[in-house]
Amino acid sequence: MQRRRISTVFAAATITVLALAGCAGGGDDGGDAGSGSGEAGGLISIITPAQSNPFFKAEADAAKAEAEKLGYETSVASHDDDPNKQSELIDAAISQDAVAIILDNAGADASVGPIQKAKDAGIPVFLIDREINESGVASAQIVANNAQGAAAVAEEFVAALPAGKYIELTGKESDTNAGVRSEAYASVISQYPDLVQVAQETANWDQDEAFSKIETLLQRDSDIQGIIAGNDTMALGAVAAVEAAGLTGKVTIAGFDGSPDAVEAIKAGTLLATGLQPAVLISQLAVQQADSFVRTGETGADEKQSIDCIVINKANADKYTLFGMDE
Repeated sequence: MQRRRISTVFAAATITVLALAGCAGGGDDGGDAGSGSGEAGGLISIITPAQSNPFFKAEADAAKAEAEKLGYETSVASHDDDPNKQSELIDAAISQDAVAIILDNAGADASVGPIQKAKDAGIPVFLIDREINESGVASAQIVANNAQGAAAVAEEFVAALPAGKYIELTGKESDTNAGVRSEAYASVISQYPDLVQVAQETANWDQDEAFSKIETLLQRDSDIQGIIAGNDTMALGAVAAVEAAGLTGKVTIAGFDGSPDAVEAIKAGTLLATGLQPAVLISQLAVQQADSFVRTGETGADEKQSIDCIVINKANADKYTLFGMDE
């Protein structure tokens, strides 16, 4: 089996432009070009899911630091994956005359209206981590290449467990990333007919819910050899449930995101692998493009941008930094 060569996100981040049929604005202005003020300054509003999740905290902290470095004031808030709260926060950014919004959105469909409202108010929105089901509304949609990263994690999973019974934990149905990762896992695992999925459960990105789901499933069938999860939070819930069942070392578990706790679990041998999403880099790029839009009226990039993920396993876990990798 061919293995993907591990590369450093910050030294060799490759941005793949995703062509959009009929994309409004076209070209490389990230949607409708604004007038541009010619200088940096003003408020950048940063809105993410709950920052109790280290991934979302890392992206919020990185966006805040980059914006302040470039001369902007910032506000940071969480919508907790609640579309109504997200709408309220976007309304607040509009009333505060924000010059840009950096948003990890609360739903691919539910977010379109509020983002359009911000655009109509003259405030460009730069999406990070999650796309929406509309083009030409956000000024940029910068995401990790979830399909590539999840397929690479699945390759690690099947190399360690080419046969047996496994469970998949999926994320929120409203999150496009949940479906993309699940499909990528299936594209690899389906090539191994002796590896049989006995359950697919959503744990909504939540560690406690993942623990509960896996605990119940293991009580029904203790002869489970593998668990693959759509994010590290759920994977760590699975690790805890497997430990509670006295099955540590007997169940292969993989996750996705590249969280610090997941990397520690890899080092400890309780987690096989994770797919590192370069959250810090993505947030920095979003702020840099927002800065370009504020100053020039253009982002200098296409609306949809995708950055490759890196598989972290025991061989390279020592090179991990906070959602990045050292040389």
